[in-house]
Amino acid sequence: MNIKAALLALLAYAIFSTHDVVVKILGADVSPVQLVFFSSLLSFPLLVLMLVKDATPGHLRPVHPWWMAARSATMAVIPASAFFAFSELPLAETYALLFATPLLITLLSIPILGERVGLPRLAAVVVGFIGVMVVLRPGATSFGLGHAAALFASFCAAFQSVVLRKISADERRVVLMIYPMLMTFAVMGLALPLVYVPLEGVTFGGIAIVALFGFCATLLTVSAYTIGEAAIVAPMQYSQIIWATIFSVVLFNEKVDLMTLVGAAIIIASGIFIVLREAFGGRSDNTPVLRTRTRGYTAGGTNVSLMLKRRSEEKPAE
Repeated sequence: MNIKAALLALLAYAIFSTHDVVVKILGADVSPVQLVFFSSLLSFPLLVLMLVKDATPGHLRPVHPWWMAARSATMAVIPASAFFAFSELPLAETYALLFATPLLITLLSIPILGERVGLPRLAAVVVGFIGVMVVLRPGATSFGLGHAAALFASFCAAFQSVVLRKISADERRVVLMIYPMLMTFAVMGLALPLVYVPLEGVTFGGIAIVALFGFCATLLTVSAYTIGEAAIVAPMQYSQIIWATIFSVVLFNEKVDLMTLVGAAIIIASGIFIVLREAFGGRSDNTPVLRTRTRGYTAGGTNVSLMLKRRSEEKPAE
């Protein structure tokens, strides 16, 4: 089953990569704010169908309002930040910086979750950040807004993931999904008049593809985690760097920088080490990276961990 799970995950991340290519193409003419607003809007009916099936008794008032507000605020800005980075930077470079998320999750889990991070994982974090520096090459290349946006998206994705780990046991699944969704609509909706441009049919079709691909890839990811071990499925996300290299050359005529690939390899190796250490090291109380199943920078608010939680709740008792 692990082989099937790995193949499903590879397919999911191939679709996610295609999703990002469409975002990059649309980003040449449309603001990330507008892309996120309308792709989230198109995803909304699909999410509502999921939410109305939540029969868990309770209300919509969060148990942890401040943590919920902080998580919702960060989730509202992650897709726009990532979309901006995709429009400004080569695909491989954007992915390399977004892949720093597991490193940041490891660090943030210390103050937020009380996670005890031993020397091996701390060393992996340090090595991973060296990889980030290799990608950025301070002094050798200019640091632009695209780089800042990718790093900001990576930090926010890590923060929301750790907060979700902290509060998910106490909050209803519908609450964990609906507040970030509403916050995204509110923030993007307020900013939309400042950047709005009329959408042609082809452009709107592209946004629909972004919404559809994001949702379908998420469902495939859920299926992969349902039948396979997280330690097998999680590293499959790094296959996106392969697609980024192919798409960069074939579609965008971008030269894939060798040092970017070297830095990405260092970051990926660090991330995989952390996943395996959490899975088999036996020293992690919270396994925060291993339990992060959602690609945090996809518009629409669909969360793999919460969908998995729903599936587990629907399974009949044995």
